[in-house]
Amino acid sequence: MSRAHARPQRSKRVLVAGVAVAATLTAVTAAVALAGGGSETGAIVCPQPALPAVPARAQAEVQRELANLDRQLAEANDRLRTSAGEGGPDFVRNAILGPLASKRTAALDRIEIAVGRAGERPQALERFATCGLGAAPAVSAPPSAVPSSTTPSGSAIECPSPVLPAVPAAARTEVDRELANLGEQLAEANERLRTSVGQGGPAFVQNAILGPLASKRTAALDRIEIAVGRAGERPQGLERFATCSLE
Repeated sequence: MSRAHARPQRSKRVLVAGVAVAATLTAVTAAVALAGGGSETGAIVCPQPALPAVPARAQAEVQRELANLDRQLAEANDRLRTSAGEGGPDFVRNAILGPLASKRTAALDRIEIAVGRAGERPQALERFATCGLGAAPAVSAPPSAVPSSTTPSGSAIECPSPVLPAVPAAARTEVDRELANLGEQLAEANERLRTSVGQGGPAFVQNAILGPLASKRTAALDRIEIAVGRAGERPQGLERFATCSLE
């Protein structure tokens, strides 16, 4: 038998309806000693995104973003391992889990866009963005799976305008683009609110519209911080402008 025939075939990730069959990433168990005397032991675990059937034209891009999710998780667990003893009780959430959720939100949004270019765009994949220490958080049901009831009508979603420092000229284009993204996200959320009247239960707006909107805004605001930080002093805490409300 020739070497070509003897060489084992490499496994290949396949996407099927309802499931993203991804390469399993074994999280390395890490012990985190938090300042102030407390300690937590565990690894960061993220929920696996459930995707619809992915059109052939979108397969390559979706595979790339799924690989990004794996890489982001590996980097977060490595940061968890190497940062033992740093920070206070909120260090892991603020310095590791929060940024990880923002990165995952951006990757999941790119998956939605890629699939949407070739077929029906999946909705609310950002519900798979939040990870946890020791166990993946529970994931809410997709909007279409929420029992029908009543959605508030005659209202609009309003978001706080981010207060930015002076933006260096080198960062102005990127910051303007992300500010435009914030406007588009708000417009899309209000359109979703308008067209979803009659759907869901009492928590429908929060779970299906306001929650995903906050995740997308967090990612955009994080990109603004990064853009400004490349050219000058990075602003802090812009995520406080991420949460919107129904008025």
